[in-house]
Amino acid sequence: MLHVAVVGASGYTGVELLRILYTHPEVAVTCVTSEQSAGKPVADVFPPLRNRYHQTLENLEPVRIADRAEFIFTALPHKAAMEVVPTFIRLGKQVVDLSADYRFHDPAVYEAWYEPHMNPELLAQAVYGLPEIRREKISEADLVGNPGCYPTCTILGLAPLLKNGIVDPERIIVDAKSGVSGAGRGAKVDNLYCEVNDGFRAYGVGGVHRHIPEIEQELSLLAGRPLTISFTPHLVPMDRGILATIYADLKGTHSTTELLALYREFYSGEEFVRVLPEGTFPSTAFVKGSNCCDIGLTVDRRTGRAVIVSAIDNLVKGAAGQAVQNMNIMNGFPENLGLDSLALFP
Repeated sequence: MLHVAVVGASGYTGVELLRILYTHPEVAVTCVTSEQSAGKPVADVFPPLRNRYHQTLENLEPVRIADRAEFIFTALPHKAAMEVVPTFIRLGKQVVDLSADYRFHDPAVYEAWYEPHMNPELLAQAVYGLPEIRREKISEADLVGNPGCYPTCTILGLAPLLKNGIVDPERIIVDAKSGVSGAGRGAKVDNLYCEVNDGFRAYGVGGVHRHIPEIEQELSLLAGRPLTISFTPHLVPMDRGILATIYADLKGTHSTTELLALYREFYSGEEFVRVLPEGTFPSTAFVKGSNCCDIGLTVDRRTGRAVIVSAIDNLVKGAAGQAVQNMNIMNGFPENLGLDSLALFP
């Protein structure tokens, strides 16, 4: 059994990790931490875990945690992760970090969008954890930066077109929508029920959302050249889910049938990416609770654009599920272990 610690277990991502790991046959969760809820039983903080997890949430003491776990999930805010991850790595532990702290290759980019990095030398060691694109490197890694939810949805939606040079990398527009859980569990006026219910709004408008450089980093690698995208996120009054509608100018003439065939070939053998039939487009309702990314597309002949629609559960494929997928790859487990549950419907 792989002994696992979940560091920062009192947020939505932390509890989703515990939910998924409970059914994982090769894992034993030996430590769960929460600074704000230390001393409380896990089930008191998350009643769905009652009679399933009997641990008490602990303070974050890296050396003590490392004595009890071989693998560490850090589900902490940015900056808080880079204060403890170096200790885990120095002590020979494997780490999947779910913050933004180890997603970037260039510390200057991290500093421009967040703050100065405390251990930039680890960025060269960290692997960007999108399995469908970086599987081989993930299998050799001790430190994986788990992708953000918007980047996962966007990169998977665009990867086949950029990798094959079929679209203009200078003219990509991403219009993305997220459920409220994407904002975290902390109390914020903007996320109160009366502020969100019966409303639909854009935020982070004008190229300021922090997921933009992460998306551009990975899309640029796929395209083989630096690119800039237009990205606008929106908040939808639902608990879970991300839906991204992506517009990309085509090079030359291509049919919907041709592009769908390209996507099916690109994602052949990928259990968690489902390319939908022609004329069918994703819904967040059909991926809720699963580690799947559904992708549909069409060619708009009037504008010469490909329109790609992709959907994920932001807490699963956009966070905890992908983190477990990375753990499986890093440890040589079957990639779907603990992740083969079907979506929740209705």
